[in-house]
Amino acid sequence: MKEEMKALEKNSTWEIVDRPKDKRVVGCRWIYTVKCKSDGTLERYKARLVAKGYTQTHGIEYEETFAPMAKMNTNLQQFDVKNAFFHGDLEEEVYMEIPSGFYSHNEKNKSPRAWFERFVQAMISLGNRQSQGDHTLFIKHSPHGRITLLLVYVDDMIVIGDDGIEKLTLKEKLATQFEMKELGKLKYFLGIEVAYSKQGIFISQRKYVVDLLKETGKLGCKTSLSKTIGCEESSTIEKSQYHILVEKLIYLSHTRPDIAYVVSVVSQFMHNLRERHLQAVERILQYLKASPGKGFLFRKEGGNLVTWRSKKQNVVARFSAEAEFRVMTHGICEGLWMKIILDDLKVKNDGPIKLFCDNNSTISIVHNLVQHNRTKYIEIYKHFINEKLNSGLVVTTHIPTRFQITYIFTKGLPAARFQEFNGKLEMIDIHLPTQGRVLEIL
Repeated sequence: MKEEMKALEKNSTWEIVDRPKDKRVVGCRWIYTVKCKSDGTLERYKARLVAKGYTQTHGIEYEETFAPMAKMNTNLQQFDVKNAFFHGDLEEEVYMEIPSGFYSHNEKNKSPRAWFERFVQAMISLGNRQSQGDHTLFIKHSPHGRITLLLVYVDDMIVIGDDGIEKLTLKEKLATQFEMKELGKLKYFLGIEVAYSKQGIFISQRKYVVDLLKETGKLGCKTSLSKTIGCEESSTIEKSQYHILVEKLIYLSHTRPDIAYVVSVVSQFMHNLRERHLQAVERILQYLKASPGKGFLFRKEGGNLVTWRSKKQNVVARFSAEAEFRVMTHGICEGLWMKIILDDLKVKNDGPIKLFCDNNSTISIVHNLVQHNRTKYIEIYKHFINEKLNSGLVVTTHIPTRFQITYIFTKGLPAARFQEFNGKLEMIDIHLPTQGRVLEIL
């Protein structure tokens, strides 16, 4: 707490004034966090003083909340900006109570944006370019063909690249403008563990899963078979516990796409909660207990799953082809976004994006510009897809339903089919003896 107060004074975050009569004064509170390493051991205690922004009025005292976040997707180095939000320059005038027990000799809603705007200016002044595909990604190409990347998530940063001199220069120049803390080689980031081998980079959330099992008392549980989840009447339960578990499972699905579909199902009952739904969440935990360390190995030769999503459509489709059109449109948009990122990285990808679809009717309609009575309601989707096909950016390919791996994200599958598709996601658990021996961790 004293360290936080010293940082506030050092950065001239505030100044002491008389209480204004015509201004609302917001309170403040301390937020305490225990920072742990990937093995669960204590790293440090952290205290942060925050204003009670929820007492402010939207549209009068602030316009929006903001936090820079990278899209969840070579030596990797990790940095942390100490008291990042103190480095921003607020344009708004905010009055806050002095924290109890402290007296200093000097809008938390806006401070993240203010800090990020200053950070962007600093990165651009150092010759880095902000990616148009992901505004938290900064890129610098050297005349010799080398590249340096910096990815920021709130106040945590990852530096990647093959230009050792530029990475060292970037670190030194940023340290002159911000108080930085070097965390060394990237091993643990936002609950995601990172391991390195000759084959590639492995990421998982083993500690996150183990901690979740401990919190719920499921560390010694056994895996059980899944059951149908529905809205049938059963006893109601306290919602907060269910909400917390589902929110944690949603975050876990960033590295565990094998649970993406079932998590999307249980998340649909947040406001119509019954005992059977909590039991379904517990069965997900039992499934995770079987392989808590399962994750992705990003191989050097490529071929990995890099982006996925499982979300219920917010409209009722009139016929199956309409639902397929919507999914194809979202898939194309995601592919085009990835192409923007690859272009920023100067990675050549001259071939078209392959879009696999198991619905022959949909493929036929896409290539046929004649309007049908049943398709006139989806002409926007149809013309968007057709435009990308004609430009050569996308090609459609039929794939038999039997081999459509994406069904693991959208449907409840029989156990055998689920295991088959799960294996094709190229997920492994390096902590299992049968899989760990084939991966030599550096």
